[in-house]
Amino acid sequence: MFKKILVPSDGSDLAHKAADFAADLAKVHGAQIIGVYVIDPFPYIGIGDASAVGLQAYLSEAKLAANRSLEMLADSCKQRGVSYAGDTIERSVVYEGITETARIEACDLIVMGSHGRQGVEALILGSVAQKVLTHAKVPVLIVKG
Repeated sequence: MFKKILVPSDGSDLAHKAADFAADLAKVHGAQIIGVYVIDPFPYIGIGDASAVGLQAYLSEAKLAANRSLEMLADSCKQRGVSYAGDTIERSVVYEGITETARIEACDLIVMGSHGRQGVEALILGSVAQKVLTHAKVPVLIVKG
């Protein structure tokens, strides 16, 4: 039924739980896992040399976090004998990076975690999962924390 499953990751325990679920699902369906980590662009626009140093430090740390997160996903797939490919991308809007990756990679399912925030907390913090649910052109399976 599924051939390519997109698994966005942010390195959290919940993302790890979603990765394990997706890898199990991929094994059952003989599907490939496509992992993606979306880095937000540098949040500060400064003037002078300090901004360049800050940008480099931010990108270096973000790429390390992305590599750790995608390695965790790769390990989940390897343990189950599931085909895996992953990438880190930079987008100013995380959900757009996720839905764009699903389209470009021709994924037929997105599996991701959600903290399940409700009420004012969800309104203030927003929800990447909710935005992916709203904008994705393929089914989205949410693994709740």
